[in-house]
Amino acid sequence: MSNVGQQLLSGVFNYSLYIFFFHVRLGALSGLSTTICLQPFDLIKTRVQQGDGSMILQHPRSSVIVNIAYEVIGQQGVRGLWRGTLPSLLRNVPGVAMYMTSLTQLRTLMARSPYFALAKEQSSKVNESVLPSLSSTGNLLAGATTRVAVGFLLNPFSVIKARFESNMYNYPSLSQALLSITRQGPSELFRGFLASSLRDAPYAGLFVVFYEGTKREIAYLFPATSSSHAALIHSMSAASAGAVATLATHPFDVIKTKVQIRTEDRYNGFLRTIGTIWIRRGLRGFFDGASLRLSRKVLSSAIGWVVYESLLMFMHQRWSPLI
Repeated sequence: MSNVGQQLLSGVFNYSLYIFFFHVRLGALSGLSTTICLQPFDLIKTRVQQGDGSMILQHPRSSVIVNIAYEVIGQQGVRGLWRGTLPSLLRNVPGVAMYMTSLTQLRTLMARSPYFALAKEQSSKVNESVLPSLSSTGNLLAGATTRVAVGFLLNPFSVIKARFESNMYNYPSLSQALLSITRQGPSELFRGFLASSLRDAPYAGLFVVFYEGTKREIAYLFPATSSSHAALIHSMSAASAGAVATLATHPFDVIKTKVQIRTEDRYNGFLRTIGTIWIRRGLRGFFDGASLRLSRKVLSSAIGWVVYESLLMFMHQRWSPLI
């Protein structure tokens, strides 16, 4: 191969590597911003879900949330609402970066297939998005597959995050928590992964389907005329998709939290936990903390995807038509 050919090949490789890590940085920034802003929602949700529901039966759900918030602030100050932020960052920053980057790469690959590519007349960039366009089936598969794979890799941090947010554990530090859980064996590090997968796969799949579909329809009715208009479309689409996907998958979030936090025999295992919740709380028990998770997901989706898509569009328009 000639020197010119080698230089060209090297340039293409370096550029592809740059684009890859550019997506990683955008995803990390998105995860960082949403985690720091919305950690109190996660902490209070975990506290609501960790119990057997006796407090919810005695008080209205809204007052339970307020009481937990006051209790945390009274004992630890306002900073107490951000307890568990470090493990959340260790899970969410690389998690969101890996998820968004892998999702984009997988969708780019799937877009080359006639089975998953969106018809040309439907895939116009009227919505000002630079992300790959897929059919609903393609978006469903891409979102679910990517989310479960990333969830498996980061499940140990998910366990630590849940226990830090709970008041049933008093780990002195993150390293001590990791050491304590590791000593109990690999199964403890992946505790709750089945429930997490049954939550994350349909959540991510439904989210991508509704996000892309809503974005496409809104942009068709109200074409973006500026970057701020495009950001509003992305925000509304992500918030709507987050709401639908959250409500559809919330029961598995309740199960996951109890499996990862509670050590009693009645919460030992996926099916046993389902039975315990049903006996003690009935159907309502599977929706404990739903308003908190819904609020967090709607906000995090709106913030995260606006940050990701807006910066991606900015770089695309300013520097390279190949991003």
